[in-house]
Amino acid sequence: MIEIKNNNNSLERKNNFPLESAGSLMTTDVPSVLGDASISDVEKILLRNIKNLETLNYIYVVDKHRRLKGVISIKDLFRLPKDTIVSKVMSREIVTVRVHTDQELVALKAIKHNLKAIPVIDKDDHFLGVVPSDTILNILHNENIEDALRLAGVNKFEKPLNNLMGAPVFFLYRKRFSWLAFGLFGGIAAAFVVGRFEAALEAQIILAAFIPTIVYLSDALGAQTEAILIRSLAINRKINFIKYLWREVRVGLLLSISLGLLMLVLSFAWKKLIFLSIILGLSVFSTAITATLIATSFPFLLSRLKFDPAFAAGPLGTIMRDILSILIYFSIAQAMLGLL
Repeated sequence: MIEIKNNNNSLERKNNFPLESAGSLMTTDVPSVLGDASISDVEKILLRNIKNLETLNYIYVVDKHRRLKGVISIKDLFRLPKDTIVSKVMSREIVTVRVHTDQELVALKAIKHNLKAIPVIDKDDHFLGVVPSDTILNILHNENIEDALRLAGVNKFEKPLNNLMGAPVFFLYRKRFSWLAFGLFGGIAAAFVVGRFEAALEAQIILAAFIPTIVYLSDALGAQTEAILIRSLAINRKINFIKYLWREVRVGLLLSISLGLLMLVLSFAWKKLIFLSIILGLSVFSTAITATLIATSFPFLLSRLKFDPAFAAGPLGTIMRDILSILIYFSIAQAMLGLL
């Protein structure tokens, strides 16, 4: 009892699913057999139909309603006795994706489970096809390019590699200008915040020298936190927010205390001004823990609103952290100077 799945309407079927979903990327030209077939039968049919198959890493075992029941790797197939019944030797631990699963999750799941191809099923567990290895590698390649461009503030390309290599000047200009303009307004906002604390700067001009350090530490800690969270959300959008936030707050608290104390010691060793060291230590601690909270909460919020959480990184996240870190820094400085 054997069937070689070779669907001549595969392109039409793919078009029924959203772009960048498992359904739009799968191939239906894959071998599937019923559980009562023998290894000898499978081998004969495979040899006769080899030209009709797009991928041949696994043999998929289905029931008469085409529900996926098991899988046998092609490597194991030719090692088994010819009279062996497929259902007795198939692996029942099957890693699958649904037709509407996003392509990035498909690729990450295949890599996680070391699969050369990953089967696609519908809501009733009917076997529809597989996302093959070359498609998985292509997904990873394109997603990495997209993430790198997004972090640099470049708007999304439909086909990143092709668009980048042959794109005209004005097309690239449009893709890059929006976030740069947004950053310009963010920089003006940051300058406005600094201007509001002009009195503190006039009293202690040395405060200006540490602005880059405060801003850098906030951005670096926020970027680290976002990168870990965004990768986690790409794998599992149903992460328990409270549990995850509590873990990140504890990590951020330890980092904030360590960095704050280090800044206090180093600044005092350099300038020998205790009030300045306290301002810097408190500022680093406060901006670091704030950056952790923002970098954890904002991607989660975007994910719940059905937006790509990666938009929380790059220019948007950087501008938010820059303005807040400057505001916190000078607020603490003004409060401390008022005590002198």
